[in-house]
Amino acid sequence: MNMTGAGGDRIAVFGAGVMGVGITALALGHGVPVLLVDVDPDKLAAASGEIRGHLRQAQLMGALPDVPAGELTTSESPDGVEGAIAVIEAVTEDFETKAKLHAEIAAAVAPGTPRITNTSSIPVAELAAALPHPEDLVGAHFMNPPSLIRTIEVIRGPQTGDAALAAVKALVERLGRRPIVVEDGPGFVTSMLLHRMINAAADLVEQGRASVEDVDALMEGCLGHPSGPLRTADLIGIDNLVDSLRVLHQRTGDVGCSPSPLLLRKVAEGELGRKTGRGFYEYARF
Repeated sequence: MNMTGAGGDRIAVFGAGVMGVGITALALGHGVPVLLVDVDPDKLAAASGEIRGHLRQAQLMGALPDVPAGELTTSESPDGVEGAIAVIEAVTEDFETKAKLHAEIAAAVAPGTPRITNTSSIPVAELAAALPHPEDLVGAHFMNPPSLIRTIEVIRGPQTGDAALAAVKALVERLGRRPIVVEDGPGFVTSMLLHRMINAAADLVEQGRASVEDVDALMEGCLGHPSGPLRTADLIGIDNLVDSLRVLHQRTGDVGCSPSPLLLRKVAEGELGRKTGRGFYEYARF
């Protein structure tokens, strides 16, 4: 696919992992040019091919508008980010990592530039308290894969300004997605519900009360879930899930968020889900 186009309304995405690549593909597929930044040259080298794969899948499923794809630019440094109309951070679910990066982003862009953290569990208020211009920080919980899931949880922190929130909602709508704004707090709405359910499902399997397949079949067949919790865990990435559960457990004290021994064992054995070819299920690797 030809990923070229005008660059005057470019956004910047920091992090070329699973979510950063997916968010970048979503933007490009809607004609929005993207600067993708990651300090790891190997990740950047692989990103273009991964993005093309996302775009092909979305096209085949009729999930993209009939517009020219945006231009993709990659960089190992934040040089050039100052011209972005918005910046999306999609790095690992670790407070110190995110806070350090957001401080660098805040220093590089003009005040008033929306700064978006793609987090599933860290309260926006905690990040904002460590940063200049906290009114420009908004949370946005993109689901995987972003090119196929049409709703985005948008989190307004207590210091988030009206202008930043309006700009982020407009960007989400430009990407063909429905923004649903929720109030700040650990895990927001989706993670507090979903992550605890996945954790409980893993515990049931660990206890021998049901197989992986039967847990998922029950949630799909009895409750109408489009994907069972353990197949969903494979899509999220079991390592990412464990990181988020740890954050939720630390911030809420909820024992239901203490990672299941089965999830911890999967991570220790490198069975992280789709991205490694094996998690609760096995997947073909190409």
